[in-house]
Amino acid sequence: MMMSSNNMECSAKAKEEEEITKISLMRSLVETQDPSSKEVDDMTIRRFLRARELDVEKASSMFLKYLKWRRSFVPNGFISPSELTHEIQQNKMFLQGSDKKGRPISVLLAARHFQHNGGLDEFKRFIVYIFDKILARMPPGQDKFIVIGDLDGWGYANCDIRAYLAALSLSCRITTRKD
Repeated sequence: MMMSSNNMECSAKAKEEEEITKISLMRSLVETQDPSSKEVDDMTIRRFLRARELDVEKASSMFLKYLKWRRSFVPNGFISPSELTHEIQQNKMFLQGSDKKGRPISVLLAARHFQHNGGLDEFKRFIVYIFDKILARMPPGQDKFIVIGDLDGWGYANCDIRAYLAALSLSCRITTRKD
C-alpha cells in the first residue's frame, strides 16, 4: 500500500511536533539536573533524542553524561591548537567548504597519520578539536556533515588501531555545537 503525499506530509508534521514536545520535556528535565544545559541549542537536544529513539529519559541520561564528560575533557570550553602541535603538523585533516545541502565537508588524509610519543591523549584532543571546528561551521537546522577519507598511500606505518578506536568512540560522544 502506497502512502499519498498528503499522508506523508501529515506523518512528517506529526513527527516534527512530537520531537518539539519531547525537546521541551527533555530540556526541562536536564536543566533541573545541570543548569549549564540551558546554553545548549534545540538541535543538540534533538540529536540526543533521535539517538535514543525519542526516549526522553534515555536521551537525558546520555546527554547529562556527555555534559559531564565534556567538562572534564575540555575544561576551558575549547581546545587550543597549541595543545595539538604534533597532530596539526601532520596536515592530515582539512575543512573544505560545504556541499549543496549545506553540510560541512572535511577531508582526512589517512597516509599522513603517524603514531608518536605524545600518545593517544593528544590524538583524542585533536579529534575533539576537529569535531568542534566542523560543528561550528554547521548552519542552523543542519545536523549532518561529511568526512571524506582518502586512503591513498595508507599503509602499515599509518596503522594505529588504538587511535582509530578512540576516534570512533569519541564520534559517538561529540554531537553538540556552539552557536
